[in-house]
Amino acid sequence: MSDQGLKQPTELAIFPLNLVLFPGATLPLKIFEQRYIDMTKACLRDELPFGVCLIRDGSEVGAPAEHETVGCSARIMHWDMPHTGIFLLACTGEQAFRLHDCRTASNGLISGGIEWLDREDDVIEPAQLETCRSALKTLAENTGEDIFGGPARYDDPEWVSYRLCELLPIDNRHKQALLEQRGAGQRLAEISRIIQPS
Repeated sequence: MSDQGLKQPTELAIFPLNLVLFPGATLPLKIFEQRYIDMTKACLRDELPFGVCLIRDGSEVGAPAEHETVGCSARIMHWDMPHTGIFLLACTGEQAFRLHDCRTASNGLISGGIEWLDREDDVIEPAQLETCRSALKTLAENTGEDIFGGPARYDDPEWVSYRLCELLPIDNRHKQALLEQRGAGQRLAEISRIIQPS
């Protein structure tokens, strides 16, 4: 995935959440804990993303949670501060990464060194792509294409696979496994099995 001229750091602040963020997904956040206010200010100042990782154990607030080591970077696209001490953020998922080491600051903010995970070129089965494309179009027709947070790209297998990963009613552990798959063909094959079980 191209960084489009934006900074691609080798270390990220980590925001553990009870969700799996995928590249291209939209992520609205209400920030009120001081550690994440500090993170937000640093990301805005330095034009850097932060990392979102699925929580394994713990909660989104309070003590730092145990989290997955593969996550997705999120870049702040818009922000507002309606009240002192509250940030409202509109973020976009950018690229998957693997976390190599973690540190927890005195304020509870987790950060660590990361490796960016590139996509793998694998085989796209036309029938599986069509099954997934059709399912995604049906979802968009039922709910409106504004669910995508941007223009639809039905001819892009990776985009189709990520949007279905994001929107299908499957549990977060299954979504995490799909995020960790690096080939769009692999994801489309798994999603096709979910949509049309044998």
